[in-house]
Parts: sequence; C-alpha cells; structure tokens
Amino acid sequence: MTVVGTLAVCAALAVAAPQELREPLVWPNEASRANGDEWIVRNHDRIREMRPRLLVLNFSNRMPPGEIPVQTKRLVDAIAESSRYRGFANPDAPVFLRYEVFKTVDLRDPNRTDGNSSLSPVKKHVAEGINMDYGALFSEGFAKLYGVPDPADGKRFLRLDEMIDRGLVHEVWFFAAATGDLRCLECVELKPVYDESFVRKPGEFAQAGNGGDPDQPWTGRSVRINNINHERGIGCAMENLGHSLEGMAHSRCIPYFTRYFHEYAGFDLGKRYGLPFDSFYPLWGEGKGISYPDERTAVVTDGEKTWRVENYVAFGGNVHFPPNGRRHYDLDNADPTLSTIEDWRVGSGEGGRDVARPWTNAAFASYRDLAPDCMGAWLVYWRQNMPGLDNRQRDDDGKPMKNWWPFLFY
Repeated sequence: MTVVGTLAVCAALAVAAPQELREPLVWPNEASRANGDEWIVRNHDRIREMRPRLLVLNFSNRMPPGEIPVQTKRLVDAIAESSRYRGFANPDAPVFLRYEVFKTVDLRDPNRTDGNSSLSPVKKHVAEGINMDYGALFSEGFAKLYGVPDPADGKRFLRLDEMIDRGLVHEVWFFAAATGDLRCLECVELKPVYDESFVRKPGEFAQAGNGGDPDQPWTGRSVRINNINHERGIGCAMENLGHSLEGMAHSRCIPYFTRYFHEYAGFDLGKRYGLPFDSFYPLWGEGKGISYPDERTAVVTDGEKTWRVENYVAFGGNVHFPPNGRRHYDLDNADPTLSTIEDWRVGSGEGGRDVARPWTNAAFASYRDLAPDCMGAWLVYWRQNMPGLDNRQRDDDGKPMKNWWPFLFY
C-alpha cells in the first residue's frame, strides 16, 4: 500500500498532459487521471493495471489511530489478491487493482472512545433508518476537515468533488462504529449511464451501489463510498464491495456488464430454470433454502412451495450464495454441486461447452485467513473467476471478454 503525498500530487496537476500515451499500461497516468474519463473507455483493453487512490476517513471513536493503516492495508491486500485472474490456480497471475492511499483523515473526538465522532455527517431529522448524509462529504465544511489545499487559492481547501475531478481521489472508504448513532449504507455510488457501445449518455446517471442517498449530489463523475465496520473485519468490507458489484449490474449503467454479470452471478434463474424468482436472494427466513440430494439436482423451497430442478448446474454464484450454498451466508457446505465457475464462458469441454465440475467450499479455503469474516474468503475466489486481465472467457460474439475491473472507474 503506497501513501501518495498530497502536495506532490497537487503540484503534478500543473504539468501539461499529452493527448495520449504511447503505451497506456497503468491508470491513472498523464493522459487520464479521473473517474469517468473517456480515455478509460477508449483504452479499456490496453490497461494492464489500475492504481486508484483512496481517501480514508475514520468516524469511529472506538478505533485507535494505529489501527487505521493496518485495517486499510488488509483490505487493499484482499482486493489486490481478488483481482489476480484465477490466482488460486496461477501463482504468477498479476495484480490488476493496486489501491494507493491518497490521504487518511482521523475525525475522532478527543477524549472519547464510544460511538462515532461528533463530526459524523448525520441527518438530524431522520429518527429511524439510514441517517448518514452522504452529500455532506462533498461540502466546504468537510473540505476543511480533509485539509487538501487548492493549488490555485491557498486560502481554501478542495472539496471532495474537486479532488475527484482532478484525479486526486478515486474512491472513499470510511470507518464507522455500528453503535446506532451513524447509520450507513454498505456501499454507495452514483455512476454515469452508458449505451451498448460504451458511449456515455449526456446528463444521465444512476444509483449503482447497494442502495443510495437521494440527497447525494451528482458531480459529473462516479465515486464509490464504502463503509467499513472495523469491529467486524475485512471480509465484511469485501462483502460490501461485492454488493456494490451487484448494484452496478442492477443499475444497468453499463449494459455489457449487466448482461454478463447477471449470468455469471445467478441473477437469471427464472429464465434458466423456470423458477419464480431470478436469484436465491428472496429465500430469507426459516424453511427457505436449497438442498442438493445429489450433485446434479437442486431442491428449492420458499417455505410454502418446492421446486425440484434436475440437471442443475451453478455458474458463478453471488455474494450470499456460493455455487453449493444452501442458504444465505453458507460457507460450510462440503457436499459437491456441479458448477462451471472455473470454466464459465471458457468452453474447455467437448464442442466448446463449459465444463461443469463438482464444487465444494474447499475451493476458497486458502483465503480464509486473508478475509476471515462474513463472506470474505469466498468473495476473493469469486472475484478471481470473473473476467480479469488476459482472461480466457468469450462473449456472445465469440470475442475475448472485456476485463471487468476497469468498469469500476467508468
């Protein structure tokens, strides 16, 4: 994890950027610094590594300052590992997402070790439900707390939207204690809308996270804001980011990503197997779930009705349901179910068919220490099977599938 000097980066903004780089391998670079740059779309297939810069905030009075860089690095490392295409099978697979810390801002109250900071952005009029004011993070008041000087005016500080527009910050992570005083969403993002040809639709944007704040301003560029509960751990933060991937697909901001992600992650079960729901997410509560009498059969029940699916083959699964998941958050099933997760759209089988192999939770066992809580270990492996750098997947036209990770910064 690299810490980028604030003043050094600000000074770099004064350097004129060429129109194009001869070998645009790493982003950001002199030709493109900010989220949503058309350069990213144009050079999507040439990018070999992305180094997004983080603004890290701490609102939790419970978190000692020394823990902030430790927890941040652990999440940076887990994401890096998860961006190594099929890294579980290829020790030489390169890291694609190499996050760097632009600045860490500790906002704790002096002499308090309970709850969240009095500086927390709270909507005072909201008595129940989510009360975090995400829009406040873009205010002049918070600009002073961030303390990033405006190179053009030494008397003021840059707002978050200005830092994003200048490419100083690409993503925000904040630590908060789950004590009820600051009630946050897991991961939010406002994102531009693109057409089937990856052309941005003027003036159109949508919520592309796991929920969103209707009062958050649209600033013209995407930004992901991830909440980290430090008392739960890195695996739970990975789960937030996994739901953000699902939210990006559901938003339909990038039609290509939506089409293939829904297939990979099992959000097309109605079409594929005739079930009355598109994913297993509705199966909340007692008496609801899936059983697998053998590796080729799934028996699905919603508590009242039961469906028996013969010749069942799981694809990639989603955040809450690995391929052999019997219920939400099931990481413990050692019984096999057929899955194509490791050959999805690769077509290694006879006639170019994806190979379905017996799959169990042993597949992600090596990541249980890296991201030990929530669905973290599964999600590192899950992300490694998505089309990444130099992937072997093919799209509907038989062309190499695009690396999905640049979509994060469209």
